[in-house]
Amino acid sequence: MSLELGIIGLPNVGKSTLFNALAGTSVPSENYAFCTVDANVGVVPVPDERLTKLGTLLEPEELTPTTIRFVDIAGLVKGASHGEGLGNKFLANIRDVDAVVQVVRCFEDSSVSHVEGSVDPERDLGIIDTELKFADLETVGRNLEKKRKDLQRGDKEAAPTVAALEKALEGLDAGANVRALELSEAEAAILDSYGLLTAKDVLYVANIAEADAGGGEEGWVERIAKATGDPSWKVLPLAASLEAELVGLDESDRREFLAGLSIPEAGLERLVKAGYRLLELVSFFTIKGTEVRAWTVPRGTPVSEAAGKIHSDMETGFIKAEVVTFDDLVDGGSMHGARDVGHVRTEGRDYVVQDGDVVLVHFH
Repeated sequence: MSLELGIIGLPNVGKSTLFNALAGTSVPSENYAFCTVDANVGVVPVPDERLTKLGTLLEPEELTPTTIRFVDIAGLVKGASHGEGLGNKFLANIRDVDAVVQVVRCFEDSSVSHVEGSVDPERDLGIIDTELKFADLETVGRNLEKKRKDLQRGDKEAAPTVAALEKALEGLDAGANVRALELSEAEAAILDSYGLLTAKDVLYVANIAEADAGGGEEGWVERIAKATGDPSWKVLPLAASLEAELVGLDESDRREFLAGLSIPEAGLERLVKAGYRLLELVSFFTIKGTEVRAWTVPRGTPVSEAAGKIHSDMETGFIKAEVVTFDDLVDGGSMHGARDVGHVRTEGRDYVVQDGDVVLVHFH
């Protein structure tokens, strides 16, 4: 699997600028509402220094990173659920993403208009939250009506779905997001099939002024964390306009530029790490022929199932896996070197893949 994130927010908060910075693209990002009309999609290699080091160490012909997919949709405005602006028709484009990234404007700039007239993160967060809830209420209500009719016609298999949708409806009516409800595993699975937006985990990007980058972020982080009730690690302060400037620089110049601003990592790296933490994902590496490749799986995935992500035949015909940690492979200098000092282990199908594992799958 690859990580997929949907970018949302009000118009003119810097969504498309952020998308361009993350995806290395040049979609329009002008100073007027609804500059983004069609969804923008970008697939980006996940930066991972471990993969780079494996490339240097093993010198494969191919070095393939895992990827992250960004989907940037049109800005939402107050009343979108009732048809204001472009309405919420573009929300369908993010119903299948793994998590949502909400961009919140935290910079003053008289040359960039604000759809609500002033910079107020708390108000903006409330607007988006309300519109997502209204969108889910419409989805839940429409599907609940259908399932209740099925139940009335004698379809007993519809009963669990009706119960789960009724629970979601009750929570939304009370002002709660679906992700905050106490759901059983079965209920969560049922509701997941409807792509409810308030069921998705959220990261917040505080789009700050360039002058605040590298030292003036904490106040914005505290405000957004307090307003949402989420931990501060879910709030990523970054200057989208500055991040966009980094796109044209090579790696060494980019690092030097960031170091000069006391910023340890580029926005993409920080967002990927936060996304992996949010969704409890890990990366592992495979060596197959002349290719070294990175893969992403949920934490707790058995190695046989992880092998199935590479190819279904590897899972069905799984025999064993040779596993070495990234650090032990680097210390050994090669797979042969790691074997010689006893760092390569043989694991069965139930072994749980750990972040940074290098895996050789044997199958028939």
